[in-house]
Amino acid sequence: MSGHDARLTELYRDFDAYGLLPLWTQREDLMPVTPRPAAVPHRWRWKEVYDLAVRAGDLVPVGRGGERRAISLANPGLPGLPHATPTLWAAVQYLGPNEVAPVHRHSQNAFRFVLEGEGVWTLVNGDPVAMRRGDLLLTPGWAWHGHHNTTEQPMAWLDGLDIPLSNALNTEFFQFGPDSLDDRSTPERSRAERLWGHPGLRPVSATATDLPKSPLAAYRWEHTDAALRAQLELEDEGHPGVTAPGHAAVRFTNPTSGDDALPTIRTEMHRLRAGASTRAARESASSVWQVFEGDGVFHLDGKAVEVARGDLLAVPSWAEVRIEARGQLDLFRFGDHPVMERLNLYLTDRTNPATSEGTTR
Repeated sequence: MSGHDARLTELYRDFDAYGLLPLWTQREDLMPVTPRPAAVPHRWRWKEVYDLAVRAGDLVPVGRGGERRAISLANPGLPGLPHATPTLWAAVQYLGPNEVAPVHRHSQNAFRFVLEGEGVWTLVNGDPVAMRRGDLLLTPGWAWHGHHNTTEQPMAWLDGLDIPLSNALNTEFFQFGPDSLDDRSTPERSRAERLWGHPGLRPVSATATDLPKSPLAAYRWEHTDAALRAQLELEDEGHPGVTAPGHAAVRFTNPTSGDDALPTIRTEMHRLRAGASTRAARESASSVWQVFEGDGVFHLDGKAVEVARGDLLAVPSWAEVRIEARGQLDLFRFGDHPVMERLNLYLTDRTNPATSEGTTR
């Protein structure tokens, strides 16, 4: 070994001894030309997940210890982690007949989206909120919440949280509440809906300052469905409104500011006409999709994935996605877009400077 090689070997050994890594050996891993997430595009079949949830309902009690009977989506690219993507946690929660999930709260933001069923009320900061098919229910960070099933039938829904993001930032906090729910009432509409659920109207009694998270506890399917239907009717009449031909979409927003309903999670509903398709696209944000109704095909990085009612899909950052609808296809999506936008890290394949025409590398 030459004197130079010996000194170089000693240099690298000393780097290691002092807990250092030279940039010139890490550059490709640290700064790739485009994102290279460990998470991979993946589909979970609703029937398979639900059947396992039913089995868990027979064997696993809900309550202190288990706290929630929730089955998380574990991305194959993130082995050993209950994460759908590096920033998003998704799970199917199952509540059996007449069961109660006790009250707790946490720093992470959360929501519930109901694929089917009714008869469960969630108690959010003491406000009873009905859960029904197609509804989006919010549990912002630090909100006390518990659930109770008033029927003889089980109910399952999609939970979405920013747990992986919170874990990465070391901002996780959790607190137990009472073992039982103080309020078992079952009102048709929550107090939050009665105050905030009127289009374009803000209560004068509320603070004039915009709130960082939506005060509206529930976004009802009847309103979401009507908005999507109206967009497609306007398209039929030759007026603007759809996001692309045959593609209606809405975003759930904070009525005090117009921002996303949750500060770290974007929530949307999409409807594609029969035979419609989206263009192939990439974005530097990750998403989880659930098929609410209909069937079709997701093209994920060129691979065709058949989807049907209830199926769930993870779409990591910079994965190419294109969607085709067979019949009418209704899709719920949540993603980490608010975080990426606020950090000025959100790009698409149309806005990425590294792929823009005339860019010098």
